[in-house]
This record gives sequence, structure tokens and C-alpha cells, in this order.
Amino acid sequence: VQLQASGGGLVQPGGSLRLSCAASGRTFGSYTIGWFRQTPGKERDFVAARRSGGGTHYTNSVKGRFTISRDNAKNTVFLQMNNLKSEDTAVYYCAAKLGNPILSSLWSPMNYDSWGQGTQVTVSS
Repeated sequence: VQLQASGGGLVQPGGSLRLSCAASGRTFGSYTIGWFRQTPGKERDFVAARRSGGGTHYTNSVKGRFTISRDNAKNTVFLQMNNLKSEDTAVYYCAAKLGNPILSSLWSPMNYDSWGQGTQVTVSS
């Protein structure tokens, strides 16, 4: 599956953005989709995932502020980000993993098969 991330931009603290991850392929519904973020000089960190089976998971720092959802008919996964903070500033990547992996494998970028190109999110006043 090929992925295309979009929707990043510059937003003030407390603002909102919605990221999109559009996928090619007719088996999109069979993939677990994750969002990761990365800042310069640091590792790519897990943000959220939406399983092919429907469950959602978030890193603690975004719980209650970010929501991941998917529209299988449009082959798209969304990351709604509310109440953004300066520490959310990063390049955001979406990634796909075929099937419904065990929970512990969601956190590591090494367990995903395909990646989008990344979209920059900057939270600044």
C-alpha cells in the first residue's frame, strides 16, 4: 500500500489541525494505520494507531486531545489534533501494517511496512 500524508501547517497553541493519510490499494481495510512524529535529532515516536479490527491506541501525551479515525470507503485515515501544544511540533508520518498486530508491536516504527512522506506540524505563537 502507498501512503500520502497531508494537512500539516502552522497553528497557534490551543489550535487544531486535521491530518489525512490517503492510501492506494483495494485492501486498505486490512491494514492497521499508525501515526508517528519526529523532531530533528530524535527517534520517530508513536502517536496513535487505528487497528484494522477497529481499536484505537494513543500515546499518553496526546490522549484526550488527538483522535484517530478512518474512512475505509475513501481509503483515508485522519488524525484530528485539538488543543495543540508547542511540544507537538514535529514532522508527522503515517504508516501501514497489514493485519491486526499485537498491542506491543504498535509502538515501534520497525513493525510497519509502508510509510507516507511526512507532513510538518508547527505549533507556535
